[in-house]
Amino acid sequence: MKHNGESLKLASYEDLFKNEETRQEEQQERVQMIATAEMDDFPNHPFQVCNDEKMRDTIESIQENGVLVPAIVRPKENGRYEIVSGHRRRYACMAAGIAEMPAIVRDMTDDEAIIIMVDSNLQRETILPSEKAFAYKMKLDAIKRQAGRPLKNNCGQVVPNYFGKKSVEVLGEQVGESYKQIQRYIRLTELIPDILEMVDGKEISFNAGVEVSYLKKEEQQQLVEVMEYGECVPSLSQAQRLKKASAENRLTKEVIAEIMNEDKAADIKLTLGGSKIKKYFPREYTSKQMEQVILELLEHWSKGQDEARKQNA
Repeated sequence: MKHNGESLKLASYEDLFKNEETRQEEQQERVQMIATAEMDDFPNHPFQVCNDEKMRDTIESIQENGVLVPAIVRPKENGRYEIVSGHRRRYACMAAGIAEMPAIVRDMTDDEAIIIMVDSNLQRETILPSEKAFAYKMKLDAIKRQAGRPLKNNCGQVVPNYFGKKSVEVLGEQVGESYKQIQRYIRLTELIPDILEMVDGKEISFNAGVEVSYLKKEEQQQLVEVMEYGECVPSLSQAQRLKKASAENRLTKEVIAEIMNEDKAADIKLTLGGSKIKKYFPREYTSKQMEQVILELLEHWSKGQDEARKQNA
């Protein structure tokens, strides 16, 4: 079978090379200068961007040296860009009056973007409990989706290619936390904003916050009202009693107030080392005899305090 030489044209080597070169350039990631006004925040970004001392240092550094580490963004259908990594740098540029910043434009799925966003922000020196809580939850959900398993209340699904490990265990290894600590952090996402803010501010301890997270939202709101009225916050033991009462469906506002009004002195544990008190007793005294003498002295001291209060009344 013959072919007409004019109808059959083979691509030249130059054309083939040019097409391959163009294809590689299209696939290769390059740093581009992008207007900060064309960048949008990542949806539900869990990390706060605050105008604090560190931010002011970042602004000063960018004014002097420019942006040294490009942001990572992904293109949106409307022609704008979504920030995956670089929210603080974008804020600093805008504060410094810089209209453009370097960024790597990368096509990626939602789950790929979430994982990069979380991992890049976890490198920061200071991270609030609430930031870790929502970041861990977002990344865990992304890992589950990549594993192709249901998400609902399932921290234990097995992730392929991880030797049968559960998703929460994989996340724990990646971020350097035990899987139980990951679960405790994620519990904080169940706190209402007022209480979560108190955990961030260390007014309520992390462990107490985890226990309070098991309260229903309306119970948490009642707890806030009791705390504001009594100018108090729950200790760990009080938080545990609140959780127990909630589980038993008997946590009314009155019960909350009763638990919060309990004397926290009951939580104090005092330990006296033997070397501190032995010098006050004969060598032959046993620990039991020493304890008896101490209790008798405390009883005598307590009675003296009562008499003094009566005289001053």
